Amino acid sequence: MLLHLRITAPPDRVDEVLDLLDRHVGVVHLVHLPGVVRRPAGDLLLCDVARESVDGLVDALQAAGVEEHGGISIESVDSTLSHTSDEAVRRAPGSGADAVVWDQVIEAADAESKLTVTFVTFLTIASLLAAMAIVTDSAVLLIGGMVMGPEFSPLAGIALGISHRSRRLVRQSTRTLVLGFAIATALTIVAAVAMRLAGWASVADLLAERPETGFITRPDRWSFPVAFVAGAAGMLALTSAKSSSLVGVFISVTTVPAAAAFALGVAFGDWIDAVRSALQLGINVLGILLAALLTVRTLQALWRRAPCTRPRGGRAGSAVA
Repeated sequence: MLLHLRITAPPDRVDEVLDLLDRHVGVVHLVHLPGVVRRPAGDLLLCDVARESVDGLVDALQAAGVEEHGGISIESVDSTLSHTSDEAVRRAPGSGADAVVWDQVIEAADAESKLTVTFVTFLTIASLLAAMAIVTDSAVLLIGGMVMGPEFSPLAGIALGISHRSRRLVRQSTRTLVLGFAIATALTIVAAVAMRLAGWASVADLLAERPETGFITRPDRWSFPVAFVAGAAGMLALTSAKSSSLVGVFISVTTVPAAAAFALGVAFGDWIDAVRSALQLGINVLGILLAALLTVRTLQALWRRAPCTRPRGGRAGSAVA
């Protein structure tokens, strides 16, 4: 549970930064290369840091002016063989698996919540797969559409933007979510009309009993709890070192299938199912967003940073929250 920091320190702040790194209980393998950075001019500092100590250290480096006049890069360390590293992890407060590096999380959310051709393409393909799944009543196709949908990233971006008071991130994520779904839904309507004209599907397919996919257009008392729990799980997966469970979030909620069902309802003139699908979509988006926001607030409250530095001249000891 180590992260690698690459720090460009301005010449007039090198001593302060070095002192900070020297006293930090989670820092090991500290390297100082004076004057090697040319743009902007400064010293290069390299170190490995216990994950649970990184957030507090980055805040301290930002307070020292490193972000404004130099730079901080954070990289993952896949594996390390070092007794010194093991000792640094042991001394650092908390658990690396539970630690949250907020700057890293926000930067990732910012990158993933931008309205790009790739985002719209994935969302459109997911919506098309879900539409075909509804017409054929195929659970396999439906799961494929759920997994492919990238809509959780802008929802997480909205929650992070609200909790960290970043209006830019909230605006960007909201724009991506609204325009992304609008474009994907419009293209799915066009595809559904084409299927109808070609005789591949009819309104009877939507009105028929669909045991595998009928729940999409039938929101009930379970819709909000499922979306809420999935939203909390998704935010936990995004903020922790263990993100493998994020795929399970995509399979749990029916945001993309609901948008696809709405598109089919519009294309085939089944306005009752279209309204139900829109309601299902709204419930899911609200549940995920609320759960994500509450999860972020809870993590901010629970992950209280313990003292991560030791007194000058003192010996490293265990930090207690």
